[in-house]
Amino acid sequence: MFDLKIINGLVYRGDGAVPESTNVAIKDGKIVEVGECTGAATKEFDAKGAIVTPGFVDVHTHYDGQISWDEELKPSVNHGVTTAVLGNCGVGFAPCRSEDRDKLIRLMEGVEDIPGTALHEGINWEWETFPEYMDAIDRLPHTIDFAVLVPHDPVRVFAMGDRAVFDEPANEDDIDAMQTIVREAMEAGAIGFSTGRSDVHKTSDGEWTPASEAGKDELVGIAKAFQGLDYGVLQAVNDFDMVRPEDNFEKEFELMEAYFKASGGRPGSMSLMQRDFAPDDWLKIIERSDKLNSEGLDISLQVAPRAIGVFNGLNCTFHPMMAFPSYLAIKDKSLAERVEIMRDPKFKKQLLSEEIVTLAGPGSPVPPLVDMMIGQFPQLAEKMFKLDHEGVVDYEQQNETSIGGQARRDGQTVWEKAYDIMLEDDGKALIYFPVYNYTEMNYDNVYTMLTHPKALPGLSDGGAHVGTICDASFPTYLLSYWTRDRARKGRKSIPLERAIQMLTADGADYLGLPDRGRIEVGLKADINVIDYDQLDLGVPQMVQDLPAGGQRLLQPVTGYKATFVSGEQVLENDAVLAARPGRLVRMNSYA
Repeated sequence: MFDLKIINGLVYRGDGAVPESTNVAIKDGKIVEVGECTGAATKEFDAKGAIVTPGFVDVHTHYDGQISWDEELKPSVNHGVTTAVLGNCGVGFAPCRSEDRDKLIRLMEGVEDIPGTALHEGINWEWETFPEYMDAIDRLPHTIDFAVLVPHDPVRVFAMGDRAVFDEPANEDDIDAMQTIVREAMEAGAIGFSTGRSDVHKTSDGEWTPASEAGKDELVGIAKAFQGLDYGVLQAVNDFDMVRPEDNFEKEFELMEAYFKASGGRPGSMSLMQRDFAPDDWLKIIERSDKLNSEGLDISLQVAPRAIGVFNGLNCTFHPMMAFPSYLAIKDKSLAERVEIMRDPKFKKQLLSEEIVTLAGPGSPVPPLVDMMIGQFPQLAEKMFKLDHEGVVDYEQQNETSIGGQARRDGQTVWEKAYDIMLEDDGKALIYFPVYNYTEMNYDNVYTMLTHPKALPGLSDGGAHVGTICDASFPTYLLSYWTRDRARKGRKSIPLERAIQMLTADGADYLGLPDRGRIEVGLKADINVIDYDQLDLGVPQMVQDLPAGGQRLLQPVTGYKATFVSGEQVLENDAVLAARPGRLVRMNSYA
């Protein structure tokens, strides 16, 4: 007697092979047969007309705080993810002493745009050490499985206290302490370690992140904690000093090289994207990482399937009008009050006649990139647009449909056009700005990134940047756009079986998870049943469902007929069910 049979589906096993029309039988949370499956089952799920895939593995999320209060783990569960990796980019909430809690909240609020009020109210703080954090989050039931990276910033604060600030070097004792903390976490089953080296990452107080400029000795010392282990990965985000002209690409890459080499051969990954200010750096990252891999390292490149962009709007964290003095005078009013004021033609005329002010700087949580974007808005408006184009959510649009193109068409300035658009839908309208990966106004370079042999779908940032993005929908976008919709436009596309392999087996193999990522006998029954023809994304919507009334963007999605985690159904026709089979993945359990 099987517990469950999924019948009549087109099964993609996750190994990149062509699919087969067959059945899948499940018993005690595992796949026990793929084929006829003639035995009886307690439950049958008819997948006729649908594709059946392994559950998706998202290697780059930020649910570090949310996981301590939220059982559902939306929006990742809505996009076929059955295993999520937390703790990326060096930010998180463990280890943490009680006196440092506010520091880490301000850090996460600034770096990952998660409301501090929601974090203060939602996090239960049932831990101090990293192993205690792992135990605490595993006690709460969840829809999907999750694994945790040890984040550099809280480790540094735990080891150095108030000395863990920008440009404060770690001494030998500090490095030894950090290495001990990381080793303890790894032996408790953490999946790896992460560090963040980005010049756009700042705390909500406007300070640089503790580990943003950690020296070579510190990174090498921490990475040595992995020596002798047969599991664990190292992750790094690095923008290669975009606002520090005294530093350069070569210096930063050499530091990354030393970091990865010091681990004793453990796999690692770096972010890969094209930035307008350094449009060829992504090619240098590929070239240098290829060389490292040819020398015996195992470095993957985390790639996003679309632009690394932000939504601008009166209901979002950023928008083009936010630096005008007249807007600053009303910024703390409710959305309805601001919309009413801004609809007054006299207010509009006054605002648009003003000079913008600087928002970033010492003590400000606003990244310098925001000032740059607002200051260059007339030029950048040529690559900003509304997602809903001719009734379709379209992330790959051209100049003629941009805010600049619409302004020319209607005889307006780009400021006037943006102002009017933001007042649509009672102030809830969104303008999409593809900051990175859209230098040439198309995804041809993204295609090159995605088809690189060491490409790893990532950077979804699920749970983070909740007032500016909703990129937890990346898995759905990779499947629906890159294998189907882009092909219909006559542009380069990716075979469906390869996209599924990228979302499943590739992530599991990189992380060292032998029990998932494929539909094979003996593996965990983490499975998606998808109506591929109906798989679609809507325009993101702002909802207020975080603790303390915090808001976030969620993106409507259709097409997921069912998602199973360890054989239990957690999603039905895009709706989250009551089952909570998700558990913490402990890497030491595989040893």
